[in-house]
Parts: sequence; C-alpha cells; structure tokens
Amino acid sequence: MPIYEYRRQDGTTFEILESITADPLTEDPETGQPVERVLHAPAVHFKGSGFYNTDYGTRKRQRETKESAEKGTEKTDAKAKEKKADTTSSSSSSSSSSSSSSSSSSD
Repeated sequence: MPIYEYRRQDGTTFEILESITADPLTEDPETGQPVERVLHAPAVHFKGSGFYNTDYGTRKRQRETKESAEKGTEKTDAKAKEKKADTTSSSSSSSSSSSSSSSSSSD
C-alpha cells in the first residue's frame, strides 16, 4: 500500500498509508480540516542500451559533448588518412598487375 501526502489549508502536510483503490481524503482525520492530496513527480532514470545519456541534463553535459566531438573528429581524420593510404597502395598494386598482364599478352 502506498503512502500518500496531504496538505492542510494552513500549508502543513501529513502522510497516511492508504490503499490505491481508496478514495482520497477530503478532511484531516485528526483535526477535521479540509485537505488535498499532494502529487509529486516520480524520480525515474532509465538505464540500458535503449536510452541515451544525452536525454538527461547535467552540468557536465556540455563538456562531454565537446570532448566526444573532438574525439569524433580525430577518428574521422584518422579513418580518412587510412582509407587514402589503402586506396593509394591498392591502385599502385593494380597498376603494376595490369602492366604485367599487358606485357604477357603482347608476347
């Protein structure tokens, strides 16, 4: 059974253990003053592979995104250099193989 918080008209609050199906109290059981149920936002933090850390605001978030952007740029630059080196070496090997095949066909 959940604990519900109620507020009196003077601003003081009290908690009471009630069933979920029970109707909310309209008056304080001790004093008879009118009361209303206080609702609070639940503290939920989703974790797992289906959720992103960027969904939650933090002060260090800007630093994290800046760092990851810099790392991403470094990775992209490294991959571009690697790809360029691969294409250069593969084109030189293919040109040497084509020249050897052309020399053998002319014989």
